[in-house]
Amino acid sequence: MVANWELVLRLKERREQVGVSVNDLTNEFRFTRNYWSAIENERKIVPEKTLRSLFTMFEFSEEDCEQLLQLREIAKENGWWNQYSALFDGELQRLFGLEHGAQGIRDYETLLIPGLLQTAEYARAIMNSDATVRQVEVEQRVAVRLRRQERLRGGNPAYLTVIMSEAALRQQIGGRAVLRGQLEHLLATMEEFPDNVEIRVIPFAATACTLFGAGTMRLLDFHSPRLPRVAWLESVSTRAVITDPTRVRDITIAFNEALERTLDTRRTKETINRCRKELT
Repeated sequence: MVANWELVLRLKERREQVGVSVNDLTNEFRFTRNYWSAIENERKIVPEKTLRSLFTMFEFSEEDCEQLLQLREIAKENGWWNQYSALFDGELQRLFGLEHGAQGIRDYETLLIPGLLQTAEYARAIMNSDATVRQVEVEQRVAVRLRRQERLRGGNPAYLTVIMSEAALRQQIGGRAVLRGQLEHLLATMEEFPDNVEIRVIPFAATACTLFGAGTMRLLDFHSPRLPRVAWLESVSTRAVITDPTRVRDITIAFNEALERTLDTRRTKETINRCRKELT
């Protein structure tokens, strides 16, 4: 998904740079405006034959041509999330694809441990209490949540920074034993991935924070400098990938301001461990 996004962005930017209109394309290649719109809106992958013809029309360099062909090859591959298309809507699948290709992930939650750090038992407890999730789907959804966490491992792991409220450490989702296991998992994760996972807690003593009441918020950064930062916002009634630069900038400022109000890593560990001991 990220490869196709970059491919489309580079084609669109170059088309505008050389002054080629959509009408020029439709006249040259005999396809409809809707067809090209589907390509530029990432609903279709540009055919290789068309792409090679665009190289000349858009005056790409030889190096650019090679890069774009490589991006197209990657874009043709099906992401693991495609097999769950009957379970999740297009916007959530888009999030999974962007998340899978992200190099940096910044996450904020209020009363819940973020999904990328949840244990299976904790995630299952959340879904079992959700009236919108059918019981037969729970295990599939738990499997997807755990599959997403693999992005933190491997040879090219994503860098994850998480801000959560102290309330999330005390809200007994699934009961005392489930929460205790979840807190132990947080501590183990901090020990296992000190170089790419940072967990920070906003203590109850914090008197204000711009993110209080914001629901779920995520910022995604990508390895390619051509790709802009995007955001994900989710509440009870809405969820969407945010690409508008102004809104993304405002969300970034709010996240950074909240980070300044968190406990440092050492005190975050101490707080998590104290909450864990209270549950024994």
